[in-house]
Amino acid sequence: MTEPQPETRYVQSDCHSIAGMKRFSHEAMATTFEVIVVHEDDRYARQAAAAAFAEVDRLEADLSRFIENSDISRINNLPANQPLLIGLVAFECLQLSARIYAETNGAFDITIGSLLDCWRNEDASPRTPSQEELNLARQRTGTGLLKLDEVEHTVELLAAPVQIDLGGIGKGYAVDRMAELLHEWSVETALISGGYSSVLALDAPAGTRGWPVTLSDPGNRKQILARPYLQHRAVSGSGLQKGRHIIDPRTGWPVKGKRAAWACAPDAATADALSTAFMVMTPDEVEKYCLRHPDVLAMIILEDGGKDPQKDKILRFGPWK
Repeated sequence: MTEPQPETRYVQSDCHSIAGMKRFSHEAMATTFEVIVVHEDDRYARQAAAAAFAEVDRLEADLSRFIENSDISRINNLPANQPLLIGLVAFECLQLSARIYAETNGAFDITIGSLLDCWRNEDASPRTPSQEELNLARQRTGTGLLKLDEVEHTVELLAAPVQIDLGGIGKGYAVDRMAELLHEWSVETALISGGYSSVLALDAPAGTRGWPVTLSDPGNRKQILARPYLQHRAVSGSGLQKGRHIIDPRTGWPVKGKRAAWACAPDAATADALSTAFMVMTPDEVEKYCLRHPDVLAMIILEDGGKDPQKDKILRFGPWK
């Protein structure tokens, strides 16, 4: 969904001790997707993983704004007030995004593409836009500019152009769809990851509390922040990478004061989107969100202001274990 860049390890599986596990990987969406399964038939497990990876490739063709004929590219080239029929995958992803946009008061916004383009050159190097550029981009930003017709499966822009970027939810959505496909193959004991940012656990391996994952401080890999055991839960992480920004869609300016954020939720798409939103939201906003949604956990790293990550403050909302 986004341009290739070096990945930071926000979430890492720690499954070496799981008996009988089989690990498969596949490159897509500018990252490495991985499926770890426990299954008695090696050949069948490999075939199921291959089918899940084929689903990721199909999703990327529909959802990437960098693929010319994808549904998202078609929307990004759509004139105002002209309904466009799109596929189920893109429509469902837009619906999920609109829900989280509303729940986070606009902190998560897939129409942020115009703002992202303001803050980077064509070669993706950072730049600082003029206030005039920002004002124009903000006029083209806001999920409220999308009118979704659930009956007809159409999307209509109330103003144009709008630039949708699913980089904050696309990998998580793909992980969820992979889980559905593995279920169709009767592969129930699995851990699915979309790079080092989104992980979803299905049934736990026999005799375990769940699939073990490790969340580490990206500025200090030796500092372990949490070691949750996941079962029918997802964890996603987001943060600042060197030379790049996370933009607050509500202001148009880069996020400051936070270095990383994690979200744990029942599905990977929600966790993926919320980890991005939690980078934008204030700690009070994050705390209130978690109180309203008790099935969601949050963790954020607040920068101390200096260059020593040891002095950064870690805030946890909910029972991380």
